[in-house]
Amino acid sequence: MAPLKSLEARYPLLDSNFQSFCASNGIFTEQQPNSDRLKEGITQLLSIIDRQHQPWLNGLQLLEDARQNKHVLSTGFEEIDKLLGGGVREGQLTELVGPSSSGKTQLCLRVAANVAIQHVGRVIFMDTGNSFSPRRIEHFIHQISDSVLSEKVMSNILCYSTFDIFSMFDVLQQLENSLKSQGPKGDCKVQMLIVDSISSLITHVLGGSGPQGHALMTAAGFLLKKLAHEHNIAVLVTNHMVAGEGGTLKPALGESWKSIPHVRLLLSRDPGNKISNISILKHPSLASGEVARFVIDD
Repeated sequence: MAPLKSLEARYPLLDSNFQSFCASNGIFTEQQPNSDRLKEGITQLLSIIDRQHQPWLNGLQLLEDARQNKHVLSTGFEEIDKLLGGGVREGQLTELVGPSSSGKTQLCLRVAANVAIQHVGRVIFMDTGNSFSPRRIEHFIHQISDSVLSEKVMSNILCYSTFDIFSMFDVLQQLENSLKSQGPKGDCKVQMLIVDSISSLITHVLGGSGPQGHALMTAAGFLLKKLAHEHNIAVLVTNHMVAGEGGTLKPALGESWKSIPHVRLLLSRDPGNKISNISILKHPSLASGEVARFVIDD
């Protein structure tokens, strides 16, 4: 790790987490740093992210793929499903934005429980802030159905504690390798990937004026969308809000991230009661501005 270690002072982004990620993939093993070796390492890192593109598909093939493979997964909330035309769609990256305490994590836990029950599929939950609660999952399972074994459902919800973007890259690469080896007819198909929250992994690498942080953010979005499309997974990520011009709240991560999700939803909660509101900010086939009101039971 000597080459990377010597660059850390000039490029803070190349910290111990980045070095560990590179070491695990055999990158930067030379003892003497030089520009050619640095370029080679960057090229190798990008190849890990960008490998094995699928062939071009025409419009008819894409339509057939959407009909046969990109199913809609119910969220467990009738009002949200009605708003979204059935729920969240496989093959798409859906972003849930909202201020602190708006219920983003609770909604993710409820959706995870519902997918594991109703669709008998596996859910990958990437927990970036120690917010995953097995007891809440169990509560939602009993709330949704009294006829299922909570142990069996909970065994299909796999939680990974992930506290930096490079750990997320590692988990996503492991997931992709597992999905490729498992094939489309695995015993228990992964149907949903939840990242709660994506902004906590990305925000701290966006500091400074260099392009490295934005490149990592774009790579993260690309990997999530690639997994969603190639393996027919519904990806759900959460994002927090920041102050914009005039103090108005807006989704974090800026304009570069704004174009990445297929669907962007805004979650808010009425002050003084348990009623939540969810509205469409962006959707490939539905009008923006539509709102649904629902209650996340405590």
